[in-house]
Amino acid sequence: MTRIDLFKQHLTEKRAVKVISGIDNFDIESVKKVVSAAEQGGASAVDICADENIVKAVREMTDMPIFVSSVVPSELVHAVELGADAIELGNFDVLYKSGTSFNAEDVLRLAKETISLLGDTTTYFCVTVPGEISINDQIELARKLEMMGVDLIQTEGHFSSNHQSDGVKGLMERAELTLSNTVELERNIDLPIMTATGINPTTAPFAFAAGASAIGCGSCINKMDSTISMIATVANLVEIANRHTVKVVELV
Repeated sequence: MTRIDLFKQHLTEKRAVKVISGIDNFDIESVKKVVSAAEQGGASAVDICADENIVKAVREMTDMPIFVSSVVPSELVHAVELGADAIELGNFDVLYKSGTSFNAEDVLRLAKETISLLGDTTTYFCVTVPGEISINDQIELARKLEMMGVDLIQTEGHFSSNHQSDGVKGLMERAELTLSNTVELERNIDLPIMTATGINPTTAPFAFAAGASAIGCGSCINKMDSTISMIATVANLVEIANRHTVKVVELV
């Protein structure tokens, strides 16, 4: 069994939890802290940036499945050479802060380039579908990616600097778009869906109810002020995912 097989198993059971350290997080000590919390909390995989030193350091410290995220195909291919178990074209929502945007044509072009550079179809490949393009364009893009041999689709919401409501209402507002995108994509493609953006212990149950096979969680863990709190949050998310699995089994 390879390392990525653990993630695949959890994905099939619709209980995968991927902890995201951040595509723009190049602080190696911060990344190590997130990876350690992910491992101790029982996450299915961790997602890190494509920095060569960080990929090497994380590979040395853990045997858990490692996703490497970037929007540069050559960086994704190099990450595989460094020991990444999976690559992800995304996460775009972090890059929106700098005014960068991605449309369906951009994503399709980058995905084709990545596959061409890889030269094989064995590397596990996840692609984020931009959350701000129309849902019809999202569905069409996802179908094209599926035909290209992509293994997993990640949804997203959107970056906004606008004031959001306090409490649970604010958390739901943050996750609303990615949840609706999950519902629509799950209905229209056969690939498994990983829901990200605004996913935390409050919104995670809604992601699985929307049809997600996995959740991608970052800020709710990274913003914690202690390692213990980070581990506890990851463990809570894993528990939520496992409860969903039990319910699925019971229904069958």
